[in-house]
Amino acid sequence: SVPIYVDSPMAINATSIFQVHPECYDQETYDAFMVHHKNPFGFNELHFASSVEESKKINEINGPAIIISADGMCEAGRILHHLANNIQDARNTILLVGFMAAETLGRRLMDGQKEVRIFGDRYKVQARVEQIHAFSAHADYEETWAWLQKMDRSMLKKIFLVHGEDDALSALKTFLLSKGIPEVEIVEPGREYQL
Repeated sequence: SVPIYVDSPMAINATSIFQVHPECYDQETYDAFMVHHKNPFGFNELHFASSVEESKKINEINGPAIIISADGMCEAGRILHHLANNIQDARNTILLVGFMAAETLGRRLMDGQKEVRIFGDRYKVQARVEQIHAFSAHADYEETWAWLQKMDRSMLKKIFLVHGEDDALSALKTFLLSKGIPEVEIVEPGREYQL
């Protein structure tokens, strides 16, 4: 059996919230947890690293392990320590989940950069890097449109798009305009906007 470590204060807090709020589950999750009594948060090999000391101990492990650490696109937090300790070992896999913005460490890893800087030091990327897109919390066109349809759009004057790749933002802008949204603007970094 392989130990699994959750090393992210936010993920640990979110997990505890989900454990006590089954009304937030979708039907499939509700059935699995409440009807069939399967708790994915309570198996023996799952460990939560709540403190900095517990996080540091993970890096002393000899043998296989799975470390789940919030990535922040690999720009900050505990993930940087785990990357620094494991990125140069070809036996390891770094599994990136979700969106990785341009110019971030996560994006450089995703794009196959062979050497990266972590805490100012250079590291050769020997670990295998893989990505799963299914875990992104970003809404797609249909989800965005479904959310907008629940609003009183007569009050809507303008939509500002603030996060995403340039091509995706342009496509979403075109999509929203085609659906009758009166004005859609892609926010430029550093520019001020009057609301």
